[in-house]
Formats: sequence, C-alpha cells, structure tokens
Amino acid sequence: MSTVADSAWHHDVHDSVAVIGFSCRLPGARTPEEFWRLLSEGADAVTSVPEDRWTPRQSDAPRQSDGEYGARAEAETEAEAEAGTEFGAFLDEVDHFDADFFGISPREAAAMDPQQRLMLELGWETLEDAGLTPARLAQGRTGVFVGAINDDYATLLRRHGGDSAVTHHTLTGLQRGMIANRLSYLLDTRGPSMVVDSGQSSSLVAVHTACQNLRDGECDTALAGGVHLNLAYDGALSAARSGGLSPDGTCYTFDARANGFVRGEGGGLVLLKPLAHALADGDRIHGVLRGGAVNNDGGGDSLTTPSRTAQAEVLRRAYAAAGVAPDEVQYVELHGTGTPVGDPVEAAALAEAIGAARTKDRPLLVGSAKTNVGHLEGAAGITGLIKVLLSLKAAHLPPSRNFRSPNLAIPLEEWNLRVQTELSAWPRPDAPLIAGVSSFGVGGTNAHVVVERAPVVSPATSADEGVAGAWAGEVLPWVLSGRTPAGVRAQAARLRSFAAAGSASGWASGSAEGGVSPADIGWSLAEHRAALEHRAVVVAGDRDAYLAGLDALASGEPSAQVVAGVAGVAGESAAGPVFVFPGQGSQWLGMAAELLDASPVFAESIDRCARALAPHTDWDLVDVLRDTEDGTVLERAEVLQPALWAVMVSLARVWRSLGVVPSAVVGHSQGEIAAACVAGALSLEDGARLIAVRSRLAAALIGRGGLASIGASEERAAELLAARDDVWIAAVNGPGATVVGGSLEGLAEVTARAEAAGLRHRAVATAYASHTPHVEAIREEFLRLAAPVAPRAGDVPMYSTVTTAPVAGEALDAEYWYRNLREQVRFHDTVQNLIADGNSLFLESSSHPVLTTAVQDTGGLAVGTLRRGEGGTRRLLLSLAELWVRGAAPDWARVFAGTGARRAELPGRAFLRRRHWFGTVASPAATAGATSLDVVHQVRAQAAAVLGHTTVAELDTGRTFKDLGFDSISLSDLCNRVNATLGTRLSPAALFS
Repeated sequence: MSTVADSAWHHDVHDSVAVIGFSCRLPGARTPEEFWRLLSEGADAVTSVPEDRWTPRQSDAPRQSDGEYGARAEAETEAEAEAGTEFGAFLDEVDHFDADFFGISPREAAAMDPQQRLMLELGWETLEDAGLTPARLAQGRTGVFVGAINDDYATLLRRHGGDSAVTHHTLTGLQRGMIANRLSYLLDTRGPSMVVDSGQSSSLVAVHTACQNLRDGECDTALAGGVHLNLAYDGALSAARSGGLSPDGTCYTFDARANGFVRGEGGGLVLLKPLAHALADGDRIHGVLRGGAVNNDGGGDSLTTPSRTAQAEVLRRAYAAAGVAPDEVQYVELHGTGTPVGDPVEAAALAEAIGAARTKDRPLLVGSAKTNVGHLEGAAGITGLIKVLLSLKAAHLPPSRNFRSPNLAIPLEEWNLRVQTELSAWPRPDAPLIAGVSSFGVGGTNAHVVVERAPVVSPATSADEGVAGAWAGEVLPWVLSGRTPAGVRAQAARLRSFAAAGSASGWASGSAEGGVSPADIGWSLAEHRAALEHRAVVVAGDRDAYLAGLDALASGEPSAQVVAGVAGVAGESAAGPVFVFPGQGSQWLGMAAELLDASPVFAESIDRCARALAPHTDWDLVDVLRDTEDGTVLERAEVLQPALWAVMVSLARVWRSLGVVPSAVVGHSQGEIAAACVAGALSLEDGARLIAVRSRLAAALIGRGGLASIGASEERAAELLAARDDVWIAAVNGPGATVVGGSLEGLAEVTARAEAAGLRHRAVATAYASHTPHVEAIREEFLRLAAPVAPRAGDVPMYSTVTTAPVAGEALDAEYWYRNLREQVRFHDTVQNLIADGNSLFLESSSHPVLTTAVQDTGGLAVGTLRRGEGGTRRLLLSLAELWVRGAAPDWARVFAGTGARRAELPGRAFLRRRHWFGTVASPAATAGATSLDVVHQVRAQAAAVLGHTTVAELDTGRTFKDLGFDSISLSDLCNRVNATLGTRLSPAALFS
C-alpha cells in the first residue's frame, strides 16, 4: 500500500480521480514520450497531405454559371473556399493493424473502421503503461468512454463498393459505438461502454463522464479518451467551406495572424481510478483530475458562434467542483483553434473566470497543442489532457508555437493572461502544480477539467519484500510473450534495445540507466505484462548474458539460457502441474549442495527432514548431501533412498514457495512416500519412518536378484519372459519402457533375448528385485515396523501407481506400503488416467529427470527440476521457465522476493502491423487450395479463404476458432464451403467440435 508522503498536496482525495495509465498515437509521436519530445522541442507535425490520402480538388458536383466571367469568379471563390485542405497533421500507416494480435481475421479487419483498430491498440498500450493485465480487469466494472465524431472510412468504403461493400462485418465494423464496445469486449469488462459525440469536445466530455461514473460507483476503473482519423477529402472540404481552416496550414492560437485551424488526427486514452483506491493499490499516478464541468452555449448569435458567458460558467463550475481557487491555477491548455472568432471568446471567458482574480505579476499561462499537431477534433481534448499530464511529470511547460503578437481582440496583459512561448519550469514550482484543460464543440458543448500533479507517495512494496528471498544470487528470469513466434521475437528485439541502453557500470551495481535494475525489468515483465500464448524466458545473471539471450531470441537462434514454448489454450487459468516423484536413479554426487546454500526454503526443509530421519538412522542427512567428493555412502540403499526422499520433498517445498501448486501427485515405487508427504496424507515423521524401514529391510534382499530396463511395451516384454518363472514385470513406465526383475540368471537370459531382438536394455542400479515375489520374504517384518504410521486425508489428490487411480489418504496404511514395495508399478496406466482426468502438465520433483520421457511418451508435457551437474538456482529457474512457457502460473512476487524489484517503465507492445484496407482482402478463390481431397488441407484452405488470409500458411492452426476471428456467420460459411468441397453434410456444431 502506498501512502501520501510529506508534500504540498493537502486536499481531500475523496472525489479526485487518478490517471494511472495513458497512451497516445499522434502526428509525429507514437508514444507519450515521443509526444513530450515533440512538445518540448516546439516541433511542428503539420505537413502536406500524404499521397495515400487525397488530392485537393474542386468538387465533383456540376456547376452552372452565366458566361465566362461568372465561371471564372465561381472557380476563384471555390479555390478560396478549399484553401487549407492541402495541409494537415497525419499518422503514418493508418491502414496498418496487427489484426492477428487481437484475434481478428483479415477479412473483418478490412471491414473495420481504422478508428476501432487504433483504439484497440491504444487500450492495450494504456494497460501496459498502468502495469495491469486484461486478466486483472476481466469481468470487473471497468468503463470505456471514447470521444469520436468521424465516419470517414464508412464514406470511403461505400463509395468504393456501393451495396456490394456491405458484408456481415459491416454492422459492427462501421458502427461508431463499436469503437468503445470492441475495447470492452477485448478486455472482458462489464462497466459502461459508450462513444461520446459532443462535437470537438467529445474526448474531454468522455473523460468527464468517466470521472462522474467513477464517483457514482458505476465503475471502479475507466478507460477514457478519443480517436479521430481524417481519411476522406469530404471532411477537409466541409471544414474549409465552413471557414474554419487556416489557408496556410498554421494554427496561430491567440495570435494576430489567427486565420483558422489545421486538421490533425490520432488518438489518446487514459486509465482512471478513484485516487483513494490508486493510493491504496500502490499505482503509479501520472496526475490527478480534481474536478470538471460540462455545459452548452444554449441560444446565441448562431448555432456555431461560441458563448463567452457559457465558457466562463463552465470554468467557474469546474474549479468549484475541484475546490481550486482561480489564483491557484498556473496554466490552462486552451481549446485554442486559432480562429478569429473563437480565440477572443475563449480568452475573454478565461479573463472573467480566472484572470480577474490574479495580479499583473502572476498572469495565467496558456498554450495549445494544436499549434504542434493540429486540431484533432473528436480527440482534441484528450490530446490537451495528455500534454498537461506530461508537463506535470516533467515539471516544465512546453512552448505554444506560432505566437508573435496577440490578437487585437485579446488584450493579454489587461486580462492577466500570457502565452507560454518557451520551455520553462512552472511559474510557481513550490506551489501545487494545477492546470486546466478546455475543449469546446462546434455545437456549443463546452468541457473543462482541472488537473493537478500527482501526490508524492511512499512507493508500494512490489516484489514480496516481506518474505525471505527464494534464493541467493543474481540469476533471474526475464519473461516475454506474444500471439505468435514472430511477436515474441519482435518483443525481444525491442526489449534488447531498451536493456542495451543501460550502462555496464550501472548494471554491475544493480541498476541500468535511469535506475532500472535487471530485477526491476524481470519483475515488471513477469507481474505487469499479460502472459500470451507464445512464450519465452531468458535466464541470466549479468548484462551481457541477458543481451545475448535476447539477441538469440530475437533472431530465432537457440540458446542454453533461453526457454521457449506455447502455453495451452487455457493459459494461466490451467490447473497446476502434477508433481511426479521417481524411485531411484536421480541421484548424483553433490545433488543438493548448491541449493542448500542458495535456497533458504530448500535448506529449511532438508533440516526438517534430517530431524525426522534422525531417530531411524545413524548418519547425518546434511553431511551426505553436502558431500561432493566421496559419494560411496550413497551406494548404500539405507542411505540413498532416505536422501532421495528428503531431496524430493524439499524440492516440492521450493516449488510451492514459488507459487507452483500441484493439481495432483504421483509417485513411482519409493517415490510414492514423497508423494504422500507432499499431498498431506503422511506427516514428515511418518514419511521418514517409512522410507527408513523400507530401505533398511531391503538390505535383506540384496544379492538375490536385480532389475533391468527394456525399451519395449509391456506385451513385448512379457514375450521375452516366456518359459522363465524367476523373472517378472516389475514396472511399466511408458508405452515403450518396461522394467523386469528377478534372479540374476533369469535377468541375464531375458536381456540377452532383448539384445537379440534389437531392443534397448540396461541394468538398473539396485542389488535386489523390488516389485517381485522376492519382497514377500520381508512382509511380516515390514508390516510390524510400518504399523505406527498414521495416514490421514490429504489436501492434494494422490494417484496410486499400485491401483492406477486416486487413493484416499486414510488408505495409506502399512498394508498399502507393503503393496507399494511388492506389486508392479503401474506408472504408465496411472499417467494415462491423470491425463484422462484433465491433467496435461507434469513436474518431476527430483535431482535429475528420470520419468519425464515416459510421461511425454504417454502424452503429457513433462518438466524436470534439477539435472546432473546443475543443482542450483539457474537450473531451477530454467525449469520454472519451462513450466511457465507451457502454461503454469507461478507467483512472481515470490520468485522476485528479496530482490528489491520495483515496476519499471518498459517499452510497449511490438505490434506486427500489416495493411488491412477495403479492396485488399484475398479472394476466396485465390486460397481454395489443391484440387485433391486432402481433407486437412482443404479444411485449412477453406478456413483461410473465409477469414481473408492470402495463403494457408498464414493460418495459425494452433489457435481456437474464436482467436482466429471466426464468428457464427463465418463459421457457417466455412461449413458450407467444406461440405461443398468434400461432399460432407457437417453441421457448424460438428465442424466446431
């Protein structure tokens, strides 16, 4: 939780609204950072109209005139009326969009208003800026309020194709309300969702409406802003003929040369939350909206003539709502269109509401972003608001361009106003930095919002500082994800550029440039970015290693420190992995030594196991595990098996400490004792008793037989045992992995038969034949010594490899544990049942993978924990990475606990945009595919055609129909096409299945 630290920020937070995230796409500025650079440098983004937009021309409508003089006069009048249409401030590649990222087909993307597409990208970027993921907003009361007034794409599309341009995507693709609704759908939010159209004030009215909804409790967070794209000549022509455009393409706000505005385009979005909640949640706050007001001019000289009285009233009401006195306001971001009529009215209203309360030595500073990026009309207000937020963050005010001398109707000095003409500090930096933002609609709807710099807060705890670190050392994961492998590579390249900006000396001391440490970057990527399907992790401990890993990932090259994979469709909502505990075979000298020093959780668990084993052994567990030179003690079964049990149980404790919680547990042979302890069905003390008894009594069997592994199915292995009554199948681990046990003579003959048949085989490192009739010799003694064990109901399902089914904890008595040693280990069948019950991911909790191949051969995804020679943090984190890329969801706060990591400002999503425009969608015939009846190819080819892909290769067959962009109509279309091609009679439901 954050707390307000000592500062000049004193007012009540009850009605104030915090801006906790923002994004923008503006002419000459793709991000807020680039926008600030443009503003602070006083740059001009106005250009001639790009070639891909329109060519200024006379109207296509026929004209009638009286004679040559009349025709010439009419042409001159028309040319004058159209002056200014050749200028504007434009976005690059407005026809490009990453449709695949948002699960939209190329065909639907081409039918969508690019304003919808831009708002989807801005929404995603705003959440990333706020450090939130869609999952955290999903099904919550997040409202979406978007100002938009333009429909140019609908004009162009219908002009291009007439009625034939209308498809089943047209209704949603061109309806203006969908600009907001699509964003709500993307984020799965349940708050109000609406487009606001109050003319040129729309986006600021949308922000005010969002604030009111937050105060009224209709939503708990809100996305608010606006979007405006100038795609058709008609809009420029109508603005010119209304007398609003500057003929020289320059906005001279409050200047004597004021002759109209120049059109701009783009969009912006802010994420809003009640200030009290933002402080409690530890959000980073860009600024605070103290209050605001909206009104209308009412009747006046004309519909479009602004009213000084109404504008002054909206100012007074806004500052009254904010609890701010007029002389506390240091700056106002003007509507400031630079029109001869509008500017004097706006200035007079400011003078009446604010200037009159000031002294000559403290004039109100004013300026307008329209002098930099043009008039964004429906998105003008949000542009001004973001400019103010950036000015508050920088503690500087940027210059307003194109001001030389005031409009004669605006006596600035008399009215205590002054245009900000240079980059400078706020006039009273020690006082609260308070600004206003104005936006007025052509129909008289006026809006004003009061903004204050964010309070200085004591930062919230980020990575779990209240918990001991999971390990010592500097090795940490950096996680990335995308919708496609190309998306992950692009994100890696962008992060690499960001990380490379950190100086080597800064990283060596724990921080990159700007005070950002590797832990900060790792924590921010893991906790504050959405985990998408395609995933990759770089595990490293120093700057060069991180950069090398990112280089490899960006170029698609393999690297030992990079793990990549694809999570299941369910992603983070998938159940946790099944914990797997093997029998013998995972041991190696020094298998726990490194982790004993690196992981306090592991060391504490080993210590508990040592105390539990002490009454039953004459050796010290910790000494055995720390031994890295001799290793002979591990050759004794009565030492090896308890040591393996302790390591397996303790590794499971480490996994749980990282938030990796098992959906079920399964053990192989003696591994079932560890599984029962982890499931909660046995106490640690009972587990220690059982493993000690089991390993000690097995010594009586030594020398009578052994075990051998054969690379064959159970049925094929049984054939090898023909005519032998002293060898039996001891374990079936996988479809091609069987263990046989029995007399040494019998094993020699069976393995010779396997050799002759070309089957792989090897002796298992044990001197007795467990899971065979040999075990019956120790039955009575085993039951007597195991009798004190008190099993209980567990808290995690345990699947028995004796019965292949879930087993109740209470059933794990001495008799069960004798069966565990005597009967066949039916691991393969048990894993099959686990998979059938919905488990797909398996984690082997051992010092070296023994059963992962068997699990994978059975159909599961398997990950190990440690490996021979790799017993420390790096290998554990690589295994954690393997889990995450396959859909597991660790608790990143615990992973980064003790690192001091805090959220960093990272580069945003690397969208992979491509052109989507009407008339460019692939023809269905072009992708119909081969003429042969290759069913798989035909279905994929028809799907690509329906969705509008140019080739079958563009279709990601690993994604669901929904994620590919199918809806009920396009799915029905696919069904009809498949039936026609294959001669089938499938229903859409059957095809979906």
